[in-house]
Amino acid sequence: MTDGPTGSRSRRHGRAGRDLRAATLVGLGLGALVLSTLFLLEAAFAGLVVVVMVVAVWELATALGARSIQVPVVPVVLGTVLMLVGAYLGGGSPLLVGLGLTVAAVCAWRLGDPRPGYLRDVSAGIFTSVYVPFLAGFALLMVRPDDGAWRVFALLVVVVASDTGGLFAGVLAGRHPMAPSVSPKKSWEGFGGSLLLGVGAAVLVAVYAFDAPWWTGVVLGVVGVVGATLGDLGESLIKRDLGIKDMSQLLPGHGGLMDRLDSLLPTAPLVWLVLEYVVTA
Repeated sequence: MTDGPTGSRSRRHGRAGRDLRAATLVGLGLGALVLSTLFLLEAAFAGLVVVVMVVAVWELATALGARSIQVPVVPVVLGTVLMLVGAYLGGGSPLLVGLGLTVAAVCAWRLGDPRPGYLRDVSAGIFTSVYVPFLAGFALLMVRPDDGAWRVFALLVVVVASDTGGLFAGVLAGRHPMAPSVSPKKSWEGFGGSLLLGVGAAVLVAVYAFDAPWWTGVVLGVVGVVGATLGDLGESLIKRDLGIKDMSQLLPGHGGLMDRLDSLLPTAPLVWLVLEYVVTA
């Protein structure tokens, strides 16, 4: 007996609820693009980050707009470029100054709109500015030192390992939901898989990329996995409140860029902190 359309679709998507074939191909393509720019031309990597974050801002603003929350997109996009370019060229101070200027611009821009909801829209604009470009700026802070490519690589490896370990452990053994009201498919068994694979990957990176003690990799892995898990749950909560499954349909099998950045963005400042003061100290 052959599978009908439902059976074929179910097999292709699996318990993860995604088209795994498309998700794998898109993920490999994105990974190749990121790693090639990261290790071959860091300026191109910085430019890629800027472009990706501008698109992510648009996705989030569009999703909020569907619920009558109007993000002041122009100052947020300009602030995104200012923060990220400033972080890459000048470090932490321009990143913070860029955030302050963006907040001021968002407040001033919305003054010219007579519609009600000033506080709501300004709050959404500030949230978008912090959540997307400001957190992403820590990835560009990481790329600035001589071993910067390996620092960003550490962030990517820990997050990807955490997501992969959580996916497979959750699909194979997930029984106890971690936060059923927010993300019913995320389980404590999946979190255990995230810890196992994420910490293992972090130890390898710490030892072989930075010649650091193995225990620093454990710290890096635990912090990275916790950050990635909280980031995933946080975006799930946002999407639940907005009543959507994905931020957009830009990436086949993945949803939108924000659906791929949800684990990376909150983890970036945590990994930067551990790399700066534990692993490479």
